[in-house]
Amino acid sequence: MDKPESYKYHRFLDEAGDTTFFGKGKIPIIGNEGVSKSFILGMLKVNEPLHLVREKVTALQNHISTDPYFEGIPSIEKMKAKFGYYLHAKDDIAEVRKMAFDLIKTIDCSFECIVARKLYDLYEKKHHNKESEFYADLLSHLLKNKFRKYDKLVLNIAERKKCTTHTNLDFGLQKALARDHARNPGKEQKCKVVFNIQQPTNEPLLNIADYFCWSVQRVFERGETRYYNSVSDKISLVIDLYDAEKYKNFKNYYSGKNKLTSGNMIK
Repeated sequence: MDKPESYKYHRFLDEAGDTTFFGKGKIPIIGNEGVSKSFILGMLKVNEPLHLVREKVTALQNHISTDPYFEGIPSIEKMKAKFGYYLHAKDDIAEVRKMAFDLIKTIDCSFECIVARKLYDLYEKKHHNKESEFYADLLSHLLKNKFRKYDKLVLNIAERKKCTTHTNLDFGLQKALARDHARNPGKEQKCKVVFNIQQPTNEPLLNIADYFCWSVQRVFERGETRYYNSVSDKISLVIDLYDAEKYKNFKNYYSGKNKLTSGNMIK
């Protein structure tokens, strides 16, 4: 059982897309089959007791796992055989996605994310051709405005091999702190940040973060807005980080009435 109001300082981070830029022989493969044009890192904030939301998610997952209607579905059976079924938007069938999005609508929560278009020049010059640095940079942008709002943050992060080592996460944190200090020179920040690397099989709330990330990804990868629109009232901010054409007046920031549209699809 969680401590009372622990939801106030816990966050749940997951991603959509991949951090792949090159194939064998350093051949550019962005946009090829199975390789995304962007990478998205998102953060879920739950505004009600965490154990109650976990129970909701777990109940739905158990229902899907045991309902005869879903028997024999390859993606579900594969999960059940390997480590037990859990919600995963990329692999879930349409009926399951509808149930998951309906569940999200019942949760008092908010979500924000950083969308990074995969640009070869930037990856080479800014991230030194390292997927871990690419990930850490996105993490820093996700955290940079949080330190003066909270005294403590526990970041429950979906494991992603070398990208979520404690060394790389701390690297992203230090970049975020540097950005914060640059904007607030001379002002001390006292927020304690704890990283808690998790498996989506063990933390149901990561599965909700996954669905939010996926809904945004569908807009940028396919121009498909219906999933995003179904939960957009719970998405507080989407930053299209490298859309330089819209930097003026923060037009690359999407929130409130400035929502994503099919026009945000990466060509």
